[in-house]
Amino acid sequence: MRIATWNVNSIKQRMPRLLPWLDERQPDVVCLQETKLTDEAFMDLLGEPLAERGYAVAVHGEPTWNGVAILSRAGLDDVVKGIPDAPGFPDPEARSVAATCGGVRVFSVYVPNGRVPDSEHYHYKIAWLASLRHAVDAAPDSVVVCGDMNIAPADDDVFNPQAYVGHTHVTGPERAALAELQALGLRDVIRDRWPGERVFTYWDYRAGMFHQDLGMRIDLILASAPVADRVQAAWVDRKARKGSGPSDHAPVIIDLDEAPDGDIGPVVPPPSRPASRGASAKLPQSELTP
Repeated sequence: MRIATWNVNSIKQRMPRLLPWLDERQPDVVCLQETKLTDEAFMDLLGEPLAERGYAVAVHGEPTWNGVAILSRAGLDDVVKGIPDAPGFPDPEARSVAATCGGVRVFSVYVPNGRVPDSEHYHYKIAWLASLRHAVDAAPDSVVVCGDMNIAPADDDVFNPQAYVGHTHVTGPERAALAELQALGLRDVIRDRWPGERVFTYWDYRAGMFHQDLGMRIDLILASAPVADRVQAAWVDRKARKGSGPSDHAPVIIDLDEAPDGDIGPVVPPPSRPASRGASAKLPQSELTP
């Protein structure tokens, strides 16, 4: 079973790329984030072409912002939209949907950005992660949490730690909240398979960040042991970030039980001219705001 997660940064804008990507990569389960459409609008746009490809859909969206979905051709049961008792800002936001696919409990999540350390939105982010932890703790043994965590787990997951000093995504409390989630027995599948490798999943649109490979690894697949032990390949589909009209995130893919493309990775294809690790670069403004 192939499981993928992708922050598409507007499903309406990314539809011309999503459908060919599904045909090429043939994932069995896809977790999407930042769909930015109501449930009705999502299904009006994509319901028919997804059904033609054999996908059942669980979607939890809202207009303009946020929004998550699960596409599955491995079954789609016990769908839960949102997280019980999760905080809002101030109202509940469309940031999580869960379903059982092929015997695995799958969470597609879009963690709040946090905006500025110690701001109201930052504290909302920490509280939201605590609610996610409670929801995952109540899930079955076979579980994966997929999505845009808006946290780089370690300094190795950003191109230059000094560039992010004073900003969100790298602070101690954020990383501690993520570590508490992982303490439930969830393994960071990409890092498990590729320790020490340079692996990013997000690159700002501006300032040539992508072409220089000046990015962050904030899109994660966290898997419990019964799922992680089945992984045969884990990789970032950098090809999907290239070309015309891409998202600023690349899909992350894992293969369970068998790997149709072999044990490839960590980044496919690798960047041709990456800047050196620790390269000096001023973060574009869009890196620093939600």
